[in-house]
This record gives sequence, C-alpha cells and structure tokens, in this order.
Amino acid sequence: MKKKILIVEDNKDSLEILGLRVTAIGYQVIKARNSKEAITYAEAEGPDLIFMDMGLPDVDGVKTTATLKQNPKTSRIPVVALTAWMSELWRDKASRVGIVSYVLKPVSPQTLKETIEEYTRGSLRPML
Repeated sequence: MKKKILIVEDNKDSLEILGLRVTAIGYQVIKARNSKEAITYAEAEGPDLIFMDMGLPDVDGVKTTATLKQNPKTSRIPVVALTAWMSELWRDKASRVGIVSYVLKPVSPQTLKETIEEYTRGSLRPML
C-alpha cells in the first residue's frame, strides 16, 4: 500500500507542482489549501507525513501543527515545514510545536524524496 503524504499549501500552483512531484516518486497525495482542511484531512486520512506551508490564509502552519500535535489521532504524524523563508524566530516556534524539519521552497525533487524517505522510515521498493 502506498504511503500517504498530506501537502498543505495555499498557493494553487505550488500545490499542483508538489503534488505531481510526490506522486511521481510513488506516494499517494492528499492536498489541503488551508489549516481547516489540513486538520480535517489529517484526521480522516492518517497520512504518513505532512508538508506544512507556514503562511496559510486562515491559521499559520505553526498553530496548525500545534493543533495536530494536541490531537491523539494526529499527534504522531511527522510534520515538515514548507517555507520560502526561515528566520530563527520561526525555526524556534516550529521546533517548539513539534515540526521535525523544514524545507525551503522551491523544493527540488531530490530533497522532497529524501525528506519523505527520512520521515516515513525507509524508501519505497521500486515498482516492477
């Protein structure tokens, strides 16, 4: 069974590109455009990993992650921050709420693959 990756990103183009890249690597993609959808999909789908945009339109990625970490259904899902900028202040806030890592946008396919493998415990077997 394919591992599920939840991508939380409010920019439609970025969401499409990331979704295509993650699908091409061989994972199932779930897409959320804001904090509310992220929480709903995380609870319903139980993804193996969440890529969380920090600048969401409703509630920022740090607060969204904090909400996910307080919920027993979603607290164990690793969250990787997706951001175009990362200041020390954000990095500190992110690590305090349980964000395990962060990747800078735009994300290269190689970085995406390595990050997914690192946080979903191992790589996929090649499709024959």
